[in-house]
Amino acid sequence: MAAEAITPDADSKARRGFLLALGAYLLWGLLPFYMKAVAHLPLAEVIAHRIVWSVPIAAAVLIWAGRTADFKAAIRSPRTIAMAALTAALISVNWGIYVWAIAVDRTVETALGYYINPLVSVVVGALLLGERLNRLQIAAVALAAVAVGVLTIEGAKLPWVSLALAFSFGAYGFFRKTLPIGPSQGFLLEVLLLSVPALGYIIFLIATGQDHFVSGSGTDTALLIGCGPVTAVPLLLFAFGAKLLRLSTIGIMQYIAPTMVFLIAVLIFDEPFGTTQATAFALIWAALAIYSWSMLATARRATSVRAA
Repeated sequence: MAAEAITPDADSKARRGFLLALGAYLLWGLLPFYMKAVAHLPLAEVIAHRIVWSVPIAAAVLIWAGRTADFKAAIRSPRTIAMAALTAALISVNWGIYVWAIAVDRTVETALGYYINPLVSVVVGALLLGERLNRLQIAAVALAAVAVGVLTIEGAKLPWVSLALAFSFGAYGFFRKTLPIGPSQGFLLEVLLLSVPALGYIIFLIATGQDHFVSGSGTDTALLIGCGPVTAVPLLLFAFGAKLLRLSTIGIMQYIAPTMVFLIAVLIFDEPFGTTQATAFALIWAALAIYSWSMLATARRATSVRAA
């Protein structure tokens, strides 16, 4: 069978998908600046507002996309609600660790966590889905394990922030695949479920005068409202962009955000980055290079088979 020609329409979709995904990764890469701006506010209050103000954005996008029928069907399914509650809990844990880590000047560790995440996903796939790892993938995972070992031995403790971020997001991705709805519907369902305790907590803070939304300055109010857009917009951009791109393209692009976060942490936040961290990051970068090469080689073979 002859190879199918790339049509102008397909090329346009790929270009649009690339721009949407790039926008998402750039926003994620710049997110530490916003998290630093809210670092003086209580962590729980920031997370609560991050959830509550994501709801109207996610709902507006779903209505605009005309996908409300899928959402209505999802909320009538107890199984879907239960799985969404689990994924919502996992992503809220991930958000909490991320916001806290940046507030206490551990941004370098967050970058390492999101570098490790793709390799964690490979391990999760092998252990829970029975996916077979090729030699390059095994080598990449082994190098990542060595990097964690270096940090553990030199620092006399596990790099728990990096591991918690990587595994919580890896678990989120694994269970998120079980939701029988699209990413935008799933995100709205997750933040709706989380908004019940989040809104209750915000009301409690306001009623007791412990809040920064009503009782704080105008700047604090604006920053708390802004937690919604900085959370929802990149997630939704990624959701729409990923549908238009090949998995191999997304696989390479996912390193944009942690690289930006790493550079911001070291060059702008002036966080410590010594020989131990440099060694660990070098091992992780080598692991990711091997993993990416393996992924691209697999994609090329699949393309060749389809073209034959």
